[in-house]
Amino acid sequence: MEHAPHSAPVRRERRRRQESHGGHERWLVSYADFITLLFAFFTMMYAMSTVDAQKFKAIASSMQVAFDKGGGAPPAGLNAIMPADKGVGEGGIEDGMAALQQQMTERLAEAIALNQVGLERDGRGLVISIREAGSFGVGSADLSTAAADVLARIGEVLATAPHAVRVEGHTDNVPINTARFRSNWELSTARATNVIAYLVQQQRVDARRMSASGYGEFHPRVPNDDEAGRARNRRVDIVVLNPDIARAQEPALMGEAR
Repeated sequence: MEHAPHSAPVRRERRRRQESHGGHERWLVSYADFITLLFAFFTMMYAMSTVDAQKFKAIASSMQVAFDKGGGAPPAGLNAIMPADKGVGEGGIEDGMAALQQQMTERLAEAIALNQVGLERDGRGLVISIREAGSFGVGSADLSTAAADVLARIGEVLATAPHAVRVEGHTDNVPINTARFRSNWELSTARATNVIAYLVQQQRVDARRMSASGYGEFHPRVPNDDEAGRARNRRVDIVVLNPDIARAQEPALMGEAR
């Protein structure tokens, strides 16, 4: 009973200690939020550095959900990078290729009308076919003046596009054996290489995005049954690759472009 008067001050002191202890731990909540946002930021930067469209879209969506739950606003750049749900997804790729096709159609309208150039889309991407007639001499890989003019127009568009490009040389099935070319393999490859050389040296297209292939007579567009068919098969195809195809078929090339 002699110590009763001290019981109230003891309880108050104990309560103050408990409140003080709880206050010191509040900073952990803010610190944890900061670390979480920092991790999300660096994850997003990593996704961007690898240029994986699907991965980046998933990361961006997760970040948006996290910000929504936390009540905070997303970074200003996030909506700029992903203006709509299809910004870098399949719709964005499709829109980009369609826009590129429209540019090529406008630049090559005269050559298309003269049947010097064909333009079409397939599973690989956008295919620009340059016919042999008027572009190369028979059995020659040297570019004509008309071919150089067409390539200049193509190069103006490709120089500002990010896509990987494969140039494919094709011939008909008539054998060739000259002092310069012993087979259609060599002729088709030389034509593809000369086209790349012009685009890189004259039009400043990034060489790291380019590759060349020579198919000889083994990838005909139509049967080589008559001269009209053989004429269609003698061509150089400039294939602007879809990103997914480029990653699958030209992985080293895509790595260099990054």
